[in-house]
Amino acid sequence: MLMRDEMKRTRIREEDDDEAWPSQPSESLTVTVVKPKKSKSQPQTKPGSIPDNPPEEMTILPFTFFQIDALDLAPRLLGKFLRRDDVVLQITEVEAYRQNDSACHGRFGVTARTAPVFGPGGNAYVYLCYGLHTMLNVVADKEGVGAAVLIRSCAPVSGLETIQQRRGQKTDKPVLLNGPGKIGQALGLSTEWSNHPLYTPGGLEILDGPEPEKMLIGPRVGIEYALPEHVNALWRFAVAGTSWISAPKNTLRPP
Repeated sequence: MLMRDEMKRTRIREEDDDEAWPSQPSESLTVTVVKPKKSKSQPQTKPGSIPDNPPEEMTILPFTFFQIDALDLAPRLLGKFLRRDDVVLQITEVEAYRQNDSACHGRFGVTARTAPVFGPGGNAYVYLCYGLHTMLNVVADKEGVGAAVLIRSCAPVSGLETIQQRRGQKTDKPVLLNGPGKIGQALGLSTEWSNHPLYTPGGLEILDGPEPEKMLIGPRVGIEYALPEHVNALWRFAVAGTSWISAPKNTLRPP
């Protein structure tokens, strides 16, 4: 994993998002985020788990961050930020889907639907579940591997009103974002976001964030069709001490 003291930070302004950038930058980028004003409706979380607001300056994770096995990438994404327009979410729960995994879409080979999961690590893979729920995945590893990390749950950091409008739900409780379909909806995503590079400024980005103090692990959800070894694999990861995670919670435990 690229160490912070090895990263060359380039400061950019949000109005520069339309500039041309290399498709696979090896350097991290720093963006300025406007901190939202606190209000009574601003969601609060347990101390030490998820901060109320993001820092004023946040670093876009570099292309190299994602060039690792999905099982290694998944826990490293906990605590990181997803940002689109005024909406910033902090990742609280993920699942890893690996190469030769009978629960991974890559098992079908390259098709019109699965082609994005075989792209380079750091790209988005967005698919429809049951033709209804938009599921956001972060492609992992080298191009051609066919692995990804599903974003299962997040905590809202800013843009709460936009999130509520997109979700059609006026609440600041975990039910707002405790499921993968809810994440896609809150970010306003469609399958057209597949192949979008999450390591470049503009559109949808993944920004650096604090590593959680403690983590929970458990089997993945809804993959009963897979081989027993993959059904029972502890490839689901969640931030400990936060209520912003999905059901079932009783299958999660400390590592």
